[in-house]
Amino acid sequence: MKRLEELEARRRMLLSRCEEQRIELAYRVAQLGPAAQLTAWTRRHHATGPSKHPLAWVAGLTGLLVMMLRTRKLLTGVTWITGLIALASRATTLLRIFAQLRRLYFNMKSPPR
Repeated sequence: MKRLEELEARRRMLLSRCEEQRIELAYRVAQLGPAAQLTAWTRRHHATGPSKHPLAWVAGLTGLLVMMLRTRKLLTGVTWITGLIALASRATTLLRIFAQLRRLYFNMKSPPR
């Protein structure tokens, strides 16, 4: 009789544990629903996270390009991009120099106070 009582107690314990796990699983599945995902996205939208970081976007786009393009096209694109970055760097340096010269010119031209 004692063995039967132990087995019955163990069965009740296992059934209660299964019920707890079923409730937890139902809760997690409910969180995966579209409304919960939309709520989570809108809360996360204003936060600063990896989705806002520009390097994360660059890494993601690079990964897509590596998967989608052939090696030759990818290398051609990389050389074009590095050339454009070099030109943009030089152009910003020149614009900064012109802005400083313009500021000096207008400071010299203005009458003293």
